[in-house]
Amino acid sequence: MADSRESRTRTIRWQDPAQFAQPLRKLPGLDFMRAFLSGELPPPPFMELLGVRIASVEPGSVAFEFDPAEYMYSPLGNVHGGIVTVLLDTAMGCSFHTTLPAGVGYTTLELKVNFPRPVTSKVGTLRAQGRVVHSGSRVAILEARLTDLQEKLYATASSTVLILRPESS
Repeated sequence: MADSRESRTRTIRWQDPAQFAQPLRKLPGLDFMRAFLSGELPPPPFMELLGVRIASVEPGSVAFEFDPAEYMYSPLGNVHGGIVTVLLDTAMGCSFHTTLPAGVGYTTLELKVNFPRPVTSKVGTLRAQGRVVHSGSRVAILEARLTDLQEKLYATASSTVLILRPESS
């Protein structure tokens, strides 16, 4: 029988995230997100760390996919809820970002997540699909769902974000 304390390793590579600053200021949000989808912009470091892939970009909706893995596990034997939350939060935020003009940002005011099923490495590829529910002048309401490729639900999330507009000079 193998020793369960046997070490495992994982190596990742990423590119300097400072390269996103100029495109964020100059590109409308939809163009910025599509640059990730096309490969014109590399994935941000957290996506490399978690093996997250951008799957689709439409106005007001972005989807990411990932394959749950053992290195994401909590001591309970499933993927840590924080990792699931990162995926859902990313799908929601990026969905909202597609609606913004160049130079406008946002920050999360509130985030709620539900976990109706545990996520393990046995479930296969999962998709986090975000969408904009409402966008006002100061706040927006967002939603996301995490499903397998047969549409079985693993988690849902909702968020309220504050829109950050550059100060006028």
